[in-house]
Amino acid sequence: MTVTTHTPLRPKEMAAMATARATIADNSLSVHQLRTGQESEVLAFLAERPLHTVVMAGHIRDNGLESPLNRGSFHACRDREGRLAGVALMGHATLVETRSEAALAACARFAQTCPVAHMIMGEQEKIDRFWRYYAKVGQLPRRVRRALMLEQRRPAEPHEPVRDLCLATLDDLDQVMLVQGRMAFAESGINPLEVDAAGFRMRCTRRIEQERVWVWMKDGRLIFKADIISETPQAIYLEGIYVNEQERNRGYGARCMSQLGRTLLSRVGSLCLLVSDENRKAQLFFERIGFKLDSYYDTIFPEQADTEAINSQASKREVLVLDRPMPK
Repeated sequence: MTVTTHTPLRPKEMAAMATARATIADNSLSVHQLRTGQESEVLAFLAERPLHTVVMAGHIRDNGLESPLNRGSFHACRDREGRLAGVALMGHATLVETRSEAALAACARFAQTCPVAHMIMGEQEKIDRFWRYYAKVGQLPRRVRRALMLEQRRPAEPHEPVRDLCLATLDDLDQVMLVQGRMAFAESGINPLEVDAAGFRMRCTRRIEQERVWVWMKDGRLIFKADIISETPQAIYLEGIYVNEQERNRGYGARCMSQLGRTLLSRVGSLCLLVSDENRKAQLFFERIGFKLDSYYDTIFPEQADTEAINSQASKREVLVLDRPMPK
């Protein structure tokens, strides 16, 4: 779905944006890159809204503030007293957490100086406003995907156990990559197996080695898959949830997710994932196993100015992907 218009601004929103621009103009806020050693301050800031910052916090816990594995750089927005007003990851995926409209505007303006992002993702209203500050006059997204953020805090009722549901090994890598590549293409319109096969293989390998890919293999075939993209003490963010097309409507997905949910909720307070707003079947599935609507999210895919250069740069990095495939 390509969106060519935005919801008209309400008077209060227009006033807030005007105030934000004035705040930036008088240099009340500054944006700068975060450095190693500032992790505790940033994680405390992000922990105030753990569900919506789980990806950024998970990257920092896994890789630190400065690492090519983050596939971008972390930046802080500070007021005149040096207090944090916002944190943003700017790169392949641009994510932002702010406490004021002025901080959101400042991060968006700073992001304009960075290489074009593959995607900009966050809560729907916030990302809509971010785009208004970020986009050049007349610039439109290449694609916008709307989704529901669902959360589960209590395990679902037990289903028949799946004895072979387990963490993936490198023996499963080829099948995991094939499925993940198809799901990424359905979501973004770009197949990582075609544009960055070596980097994509490296990312999938690393996730398996981190023990974050759960699979059910039956007679050498991948029946079910789910990826832990990010984990903090408060939450786990899941994506890439897949049931083999030839094995659907047999209750396998509910059995696997029920079992996986009980396992993961024994160590964190909540699970969260994104489901396309167009995929009503998937929404109903997750509702049946205990997930509830928390909020609405947008993922904006900007036009890429120089695809060849971007692909070349990406292939040289050891990176952790942040694709958000449409759950099946």
